[in-house]
Amino acid sequence: MTVRNPPAALPQPAVGTARRTSQDVSPRRVPARRIRQILCLLPLLLVTVVAVQHRSVLSEGLGHLESAEWPWLLVAVCATCLTWVAAACTRQGAVVQGLPKRRLLATQFAAGAANHLLPTGLGASAVNLRFMTVCGLPLARSSAALALYLLAESIGRLTLLAALLIAFPDALSLGALLPEGTLGALLPALGLVLVVAAGVLVFVRRVRTTVTSFLCTALHEAREVHTRPARAFALWGGSLAFPALQAAGLAAVGQALGLPVPPLHIAVAYLAATVAVALVPTPGGIGSVEAALIVALVAAGGPAAIATAVVLAYRIITVWLPLVPGALTLGALVRMKVI
Repeated sequence: MTVRNPPAALPQPAVGTARRTSQDVSPRRVPARRIRQILCLLPLLLVTVVAVQHRSVLSEGLGHLESAEWPWLLVAVCATCLTWVAAACTRQGAVVQGLPKRRLLATQFAAGAANHLLPTGLGASAVNLRFMTVCGLPLARSSAALALYLLAESIGRLTLLAALLIAFPDALSLGALLPEGTLGALLPALGLVLVVAAGVLVFVRRVRTTVTSFLCTALHEAREVHTRPARAFALWGGSLAFPALQAAGLAAVGQALGLPVPPLHIAVAYLAATVAVALVPTPGGIGSVEAALIVALVAAGGPAAIATAVVLAYRIITVWLPLVPGALTLGALVRMKVI
């Protein structure tokens, strides 16, 4: 009888080893650090693009600044810097929770640069919404605070304009600001928008539910803010101070370049022009604000040539000079994860 040897056992793979495929098919993810670095450089790239597109305006505005009276230009610069403080006060007044003061002020400076790079205030709104959520506010409350800020700023601007028009009824010829037939075309368009919005709210349940929930949150936040006198004072005081400081900056530039229009009349012209272009979807109002301001200053009694010089110099101070530092601040805040 023959005894056969048992078959040898198959070799087992070593513990901890895994079969390797010929190709690694798993997708490679872009590191979050690399994405953040790209976001840091993006504001500077946008600034460069906008500056190249408006290089003729920059050169002409800088030429007018060379012949201006520097003390008045310093007043305009100081008024511009104070607008960021006023914006920070208004932002804090729109929320009950305390926000870090230094970061809040830096965020307003950065939001100013973002606002000039995206249309209709989307840049500043996005920066502040992100800042509030990073500070711990839920998205619903942050959105409600943003809506309250925009409402308060609009009411403050319109209130200031109405008060100045009552005090100085001859300061500005409003008919010159609106081309003939503008109201006839604007009112039907506005009515159509309202009808479409009402139809969507009535027939689309999901939209109606979302809007109702947001309004309830916004009303609750507004009531909470107004139960605290310090918050209410910051909200409405900042809302009035912000447009007043902007108008004061334009009046100071007018004095620096010898514009023969009283400073308060210049303030009326500025407020009327900014209200008129509030719905124009251009980044930071670049182009539309300049045109409206020139028309408003001419309607207030200023010569066209000097009014153009004043507006260009004013936009250099308030838009172009802070744009690069604001973009750098925005990139730094993104890198520090503040926004």
